[in-house]
Amino acid sequence: MGETTILIVDDESAVTDVYAAHLQDEYDVRTAYDGSEAVEKLDEEIDAVLLDRRMPGMSGDEVLEHIREEGYDCRVAMVTAVDPDFDILDMGFDDYVVKPVSRDDLYETVDRLLTYSSYDDTFQKYFSLVSKRAALQTSKSQSALETNEEYQELTDRINELEAELDDAVMDLEEGEFGALFRMPEPDFDSLDSPS
Repeated sequence: MGETTILIVDDESAVTDVYAAHLQDEYDVRTAYDGSEAVEKLDEEIDAVLLDRRMPGMSGDEVLEHIREEGYDCRVAMVTAVDPDFDILDMGFDDYVVKPVSRDDLYETVDRLLTYSSYDDTFQKYFSLVSKRAALQTSKSQSALETNEEYQELTDRINELEAELDDAVMDLEEGEFGALFRMPEPDFDSLDSPS
């Protein structure tokens, strides 16, 4: 068992248990089958949380809010069947992954979260905003994005952070998430053309 602790929260126990089985050889894994249980299991030892959004009782959104309000120093990925909408712009997650999630996707998500933890607050904020932009670009049309004021503010903020981080990015070792810092703009023309 590793020293890194992952909390997996999903009301579908089969999903939770499969995720746990995939990760338990590499990490210390805790599981919770609803939001209330997740809140009970949260403590300073948790490094990352894989959190479902739609759960009966206390939702994943509410658990996320609790994590941030209580000041837990952990990274959070929403791992959910809920397609992202503009409401995610106000949420404090670090990554947004839409189910189904393969074993490789799971490991990549945890690896990203743990890597984010090693960077300072500005980098972490940047990664979170880029994740939100990427999630919305996969679920919204170009026209919906272009006409949404909050999305435009998100894009402006990412551009500001990129300018601030430009020098730091140049200092990163090759392969250290360099591609994430300069994500190419999506080709909306190819998305809109009939296949």
